[in-house]
Amino acid sequence: MKLKYLFPLFFAALAFMTSCEDEETMTLLDEIQVSSSFVAIPQDGGSTSITITSKDSWTAEKVTTKKDDVEWLTISSTSGGAGESEITFSAESALDGRTAEVKLITGDVTQRINIIQGLPQVSEAPVSEVLTAPDGKSFRVSGVCTGISNTLYGNWYLTDETGTVYIYGTLDEKGATKNFLSLGLEVGDEVTIEGPKSSYKGNPQMVNVSVIEIRKSLVKVDSVKNEELPLEGGEFTAYLTCKGEGVSVEIPEDAKSWLSISSIQSAGTNSVVTFKAEANTGGDRETQLTFSTTDGTKNYTTQTTLSQKGGIVDASVAEFLAAEVGSTQYRLAGVIASLSDATSGKLNLKDFSGETYVYKVEGFEDAGLKEGDFIVIVGRRSEYNGSPQMSGAILESSETVTQQTIAEVLAKPDDSDTYFMVTGEITSIVNETYGNLNLKDESGEIYVYGCYPFYGATGDDRKGLIAAKGLKVGDTLTMIATKGSYKGNNQLTKGFYFSHVSAE
Repeated sequence: MKLKYLFPLFFAALAFMTSCEDEETMTLLDEIQVSSSFVAIPQDGGSTSITITSKDSWTAEKVTTKKDDVEWLTISSTSGGAGESEITFSAESALDGRTAEVKLITGDVTQRINIIQGLPQVSEAPVSEVLTAPDGKSFRVSGVCTGISNTLYGNWYLTDETGTVYIYGTLDEKGATKNFLSLGLEVGDEVTIEGPKSSYKGNPQMVNVSVIEIRKSLVKVDSVKNEELPLEGGEFTAYLTCKGEGVSVEIPEDAKSWLSISSIQSAGTNSVVTFKAEANTGGDRETQLTFSTTDGTKNYTTQTTLSQKGGIVDASVAEFLAAEVGSTQYRLAGVIASLSDATSGKLNLKDFSGETYVYKVEGFEDAGLKEGDFIVIVGRRSEYNGSPQMSGAILESSETVTQQTIAEVLAKPDDSDTYFMVTGEITSIVNETYGNLNLKDESGEIYVYGCYPFYGATGDDRKGLIAAKGLKVGDTLTMIATKGSYKGNNQLTKGFYFSHVSAE
């Protein structure tokens, strides 16, 4: 066991306690000063006071999370005035060490006070216990590295028989950050770590962990051939080093319909596993293959990913949002509802079924597009911090929609393929189901033959805009439509809602 990996955690706690005991000087801010920004409370319980000197009134508040509301810490006063005052922090006895943070706020200035009671005790626990534990509690956990997402800071996934926890930051043997590769940890290795439980936007994780021991897997993928297969299908080969008693292969259930094992060949510690993939009639797909071996008492695994190109899936925004995160390519058509970066093409795309964020569109800057324009893009379903988005998007086609007055539209020839954006006051509603109405601005008035919920609506999806948006006579409506006519009378056709301002 590599016990030297335990030292950084011990020294970090020791340094923290030393700073609490030795800090006698004032922490200097112009607006507020404290006699100590570190407060140590005895583990058996008790109180510790500090002096606050403030130029103005101040408030004190605990820094809480969903997993830790810091009820154990009592503050003698949560507010005070200008001048010098004393504040006392108290806590009952604790079986385990714990920490907290308190903010002193005056105006727009914040002074942070770190609270520690005893030394954090490390508990051996399964992943399932870590996931439900309060933030700040330290654990020793053992499991298998099942994925690595960042090789600089050491962000990866640890899995045992009870679940998976994300590791955000891994310290090296000397307790330093940004040196993850020095540890030699690979997917499939068994590892024991120690560190505190934390959370990010409600998602549990462990942060800046120390590695206690790494037990190298007896099976390892050395290389692969044809990592990404073409749409037509073909063979994928994995070359393994196996020091256990034979190799077994697991294909996920959702891939068994299109992927099979052609052969397994072994010679000494070398094994070659060949797979056959069928032709792909859908979108891009991928699967994770698991290889296992045993030494007679313990099982070891390693994994690799196989992907296969597919066709592009035409989808509505709602269908896109309902899809799983992956490499499948989706084609979305809609209107630029909002634009946050015209250079890189960060925007919100909207159709009748919903709206999605698009993180950058290749070719967007040269197209000179704006809000209200039509675009067709192709990209992957992804997400960021739990929020869905399209990434890797490419601009396939676009159509500029120009803002026009009603008089300008009336002067245009009938054209069912050219769209205009028109803003006017609703003077009458003729048909609430399909949104037939009259629209007027300072330049004139025109009949609208159908105002649908949004771009791409067909069938029954075209109905109900008036009621859904609460539109009424007197409201100012902005819509996108083509110029047409019926029996010699001009009208807006193929129109759909963009926005409105209530008369109230």
